[in-house]
Amino acid sequence: MEEPVLNLKDVAVYQQESMILNEITLSIRPGEFVYLIGKTGSGKSSFMKTLYADLPLREGHGRIVGFNLKTLQEKDIPFLRRKLGIVFQDFKLLPDRNVHNNLRFVLRATGWKEAEAMDKRIGEVLDKVGMKTKGFKFPHELSGGEQQRIAIARALLNDPELILADEPTGNLDPQTSVEVMKVLQEINKTGRTILMATHDYALILKYPSKTLKCDGSKVFEVIQKAG
Repeated sequence: MEEPVLNLKDVAVYQQESMILNEITLSIRPGEFVYLIGKTGSGKSSFMKTLYADLPLREGHGRIVGFNLKTLQEKDIPFLRRKLGIVFQDFKLLPDRNVHNNLRFVLRATGWKEAEAMDKRIGEVLDKVGMKTKGFKFPHELSGGEQQRIAIARALLNDPELILADEPTGNLDPQTSVEVMKVLQEINKTGRTILMATHDYALILKYPSKTLKCDGSKVFEVIQKAG
């Protein structure tokens, strides 16, 4: 039996001194596509931040992609993030450089040295998200949907074991949201595990999958009703 990509037991999530979520016990297996839903302010982003070690895990036990979140040292955080792909709602592309150099920046920051290997990898991830011809464009020359595809490509650079997508369609219109969702579905079909925070219920109905809900300081699985 493969080890879960994410395993939490009796976890509490804090922001500074206030507890946002508690008693979280869940696991995500390799290859799953999991939604995280909940109203604005229900703790979805804090939960995600705990997973990529932006917020420390102070209570409970948590393992993600082989790292222990409880004992994680500051110096190990970059290594954890290399095994995670993180996609944000607001793309977080660097405006002063083109797409290719945005991606190259990430590779350099995560220890890649060889120009040829970097170029090859950038070509591969752009191809995966249908943006192979857009490497020379600057972020402001791209539509919101295209920028989010680039952000997904960036998340794929280091071949992550788990992709954390925090409201990846939050700034996009319904049609573009569906296009971005299709990209994520394709990536999931190649065996990648994805945890996607969203409040876009139309997408969940269109692409039903395992769903976790943040509500009343808890995170629990909800069963989607068909029809």
